[in-house]
Amino acid sequence: MTRPGPGEPGWRPRLVALDIDGTLLRWVVGRGMSLEEVTPAVHAAVQRALDAGAHVVLSSGRAPFNMTGVADLLDLHGHGEKLWIVASNGAVVLRYPPAEVVHEVTFDARAAVYAVLEQHPDAIVAVEERGVGYRVSAPFPDGELGGETIVSDIAEMVAGPVSRVIIRDPKATAEDFVRLAANLGLHGTDYIVGWTAWLDLAPVGITKASGLEYVAAQLGVDRADVLAIGDGRNDIEMLEWAGRGVAMGQAVDEVKAIADATAPSVDDDGAAVEISRWFPSPTSGGMDA
Repeated sequence: MTRPGPGEPGWRPRLVALDIDGTLLRWVVGRGMSLEEVTPAVHAAVQRALDAGAHVVLSSGRAPFNMTGVADLLDLHGHGEKLWIVASNGAVVLRYPPAEVVHEVTFDARAAVYAVLEQHPDAIVAVEERGVGYRVSAPFPDGELGGETIVSDIAEMVAGPVSRVIIRDPKATAEDFVRLAANLGLHGTDYIVGWTAWLDLAPVGITKASGLEYVAAQLGVDRADVLAIGDGRNDIEMLEWAGRGVAMGQAVDEVKAIADATAPSVDDDGAAVEISRWFPSPTSGGMDA
């Protein structure tokens, strides 16, 4: 028997992939950080998906150690199974609890880092220090990086293979970094621009989509049966890859343009609204796609 596809009568996601910041968690106005709080509506919708047997996978640019607390807020492990988490924009996949990295992709970031710094010499650089926090060339704005930060020499930070590098220039804009990323074109490196002048460097082909593809293969889930929700440029590949990709209401136009649908904003519990289409509360009934 052929399973119905996304948007067809009877379709229901078997895997729900969720971005964190700006999707599950609301942004702090004027700051590059989120409130570490999950609203009751989002919590309830996620629990209904779990109760129905769907896999819920967090998929974020955050480092692994900065994602497990969100899993706890959502009570994702309440059904007794170890979770799958896609961290560092797809470069790291882990199981939790306890946190155990099961898949990681690294690359040589030296050429890319120095090429960016040539254009933005005042930018600050961060590389994840597994399980601790980040090594940074100078302090980041308060609240933008979780965990401990250790000030280090840039050459030492990128001397060996890394899974992800963050470059931040508080004096620049996101548009400055979009133009920069378009013109660098270094072999072996991909660039993802955040909401601010924040640039993620990653191995070519490594995105949230590639991380989710690895997880889906382990779970025996086809991409056509995946619902993905996100709001940032680093969600574009994930939303294109999933059977149904949904942009949050406050997402930039280039994210909305590739999405199958747009949910309300994070301030209006858009993730809960979209999840409830497929996993409605007993009193509300379902919603049409």
